[in-house]
Amino acid sequence: MTVYDTANRLATEIKESAEYTEYKKLKDSINSNAEKKQKIEDFEKLRYNIQLKAMQGQNADEETKKLQEQYANLQQDEEIKKYFDAEVRFNVLIGDVNKIIAEAVREVL
Repeated sequence: MTVYDTANRLATEIKESAEYTEYKKLKDSINSNAEKKQKIEDFEKLRYNIQLKAMQGQNADEETKKLQEQYANLQQDEEIKKYFDAEVRFNVLIGDVNKIIAEAVREVL
């Protein structure tokens, strides 16, 4: 078996994982609701802008407070809360896989 075969098998296993299937199901549901989709997009845009300001050494205290308020409001919607939770679980899975691969090739990088 080649590395490419293994990578393709891993991709299939990820797509069949509980983390992926739950996240995709919730993401599809959120995307089918224009209002919820827009709320999430607004939240993500604000989060991105805060990260950008932080990287540029700029103060983002006001935006951070607004982000926290938006997050608290979004958490009131059970479906959005589940979506955020599923997103975290999926990102942890992908992060763990990336860490395993990085550790395996660390000595040559």
